[in-house]
Amino acid sequence: MKLRPFGQLAAPYRGKLSKRFHTCPTVGTERLILRPFREDDLDAYTAMLQAPEVCASLHLPDDIGREQAHTQMEMWLGQWQMRGTGQWALQERTTGAFVGRAGSHWPERADWPGIEIGWALHPDFWGRGYATEAGAAAVAYVFAHHAVDEIYSVILPENTASQGVARRLGFTPWEERAFAFFPSQPHMIWRLQRAAT
Repeated sequence: MKLRPFGQLAAPYRGKLSKRFHTCPTVGTERLILRPFREDDLDAYTAMLQAPEVCASLHLPDDIGREQAHTQMEMWLGQWQMRGTGQWALQERTTGAFVGRAGSHWPERADWPGIEIGWALHPDFWGRGYATEAGAAAVAYVFAHHAVDEIYSVILPENTASQGVARRLGFTPWEERAFAFFPSQPHMIWRLQRAAT
């Protein structure tokens, strides 16, 4: 079978790929650039995941390293391609520093509520309002590009910092649920309805 470049596809197939596959967009906020992950983010992303505060908040294994970080980066880019959802790499506008990640998440899990808004920042950048700023951009993006009337944030009960971000974004506690992928501890599902934005 001879493969043809995209421009040479038979007429019935032209344009169908663009409706099915997405590219991670770059979005700007006042202080942040939300962009696709790049290979040169690997060291900074690994360092963020290895920070004790982040490990504790996300219940990550103590031995998380470059391989797992790289797999996550690939996953986020792949989710953008397949579903038009995913996490952005966060970059500080003024310094170019890697801040963390934020955006949407829509995994293929039977017990998952729907499109989630989430964030994880390196502790060096905690307390500056960056998670709220990036989260607000993610909320706006999802409601503008997906035909959903509500979105969610899935947060462990002890993660009070993320609960504060969710509140500032307008989310309210909705349902407590133990997920099949994490049965040992229930998460609180926070919900934001389109009409509330």
